[in-house]
Amino acid sequence: MHTDLKSPELLTTAEQLRVRVAQARAAGRKIGLVPTMGALHAGHASLIDAARRECGLTVATIFVNPTQFGPNEDFSRYPRTLEGDLVLLARHGTDCVFVPTPDQIYPPGFETTVDVGSVAQPLEGTCRPGHFQGVATVVLKLFLLAQPDVAFFGRKDYQQSLVVGCLIRDFGLPIELRVCATIREPDGLALSSRNRYLSADERQRALALSRSLALAARLVREGTLDTATIERAMRAELTAAQLAIEYVALADPETLLPLAQIDRPAVALVAARLGKTRLIDNEPITPLKNGTRLRASLSDPRE
Repeated sequence: MHTDLKSPELLTTAEQLRVRVAQARAAGRKIGLVPTMGALHAGHASLIDAARRECGLTVATIFVNPTQFGPNEDFSRYPRTLEGDLVLLARHGTDCVFVPTPDQIYPPGFETTVDVGSVAQPLEGTCRPGHFQGVATVVLKLFLLAQPDVAFFGRKDYQQSLVVGCLIRDFGLPIELRVCATIREPDGLALSSRNRYLSADERQRALALSRSLALAARLVREGTLDTATIERAMRAELTAAQLAIEYVALADPETLLPLAQIDRPAVALVAARLGKTRLIDNEPITPLKNGTRLRASLSDPRE
């Protein structure tokens, strides 16, 4: 972390971003991009730190993307904390931050959208129709504007990382994807911009998400490999904390197809609501074979 608090250069137009990136590239600097919707926390800071370690120019973006919110979701009340965000970015040595108005991303007459296909359909895709179309569209737009060499995303939004990976692969974009570890509070709660919505009681009940994931991992370590049995136990953990469950899943880490048995590396994913607040979390589940932990594939973004 840097302590000189040099403010990042604030860019508000697409042209300013293009010029800044072109200057850095002409100087031979590698471009790292950290896309965010603001309301930044230590999880975002870890992405900035990762970008600074690897790249000569670190670009953060702050844009609350309207196209990834459904009609009954929290777009209007999504936290917008630009002043505090700029302080956090300064503390972590961010070079510049792109804070566009909606017309810079979606100019009048904008009609093109991106549909990445099967990996976007289950889980979040089922619960939030159109969400990943909005995500893929805005991410592609940011990629085209920022022209990064490396893009940094958090693993907490696991399915999103797969969607972005498909976007890069299918369009042949010359961008490396870095998926960084989920940052958690000491008691296990995954950091999320939406955590600030939670009351003190809801904050305690939210711990059931990470407990359900830990329970799944423990059951597999102890030899329970039947997916249905594990998912029932996870649901019971969430129900006991009075969470409204949207999904509990044990899936293939690359396709998100459901697994009947945990006989190979998997990912456990949960989504639930506490009042008006929707939270998600996930954790890799790796069974033992002959006393040795199986290794996930090299293409798995958890690696």
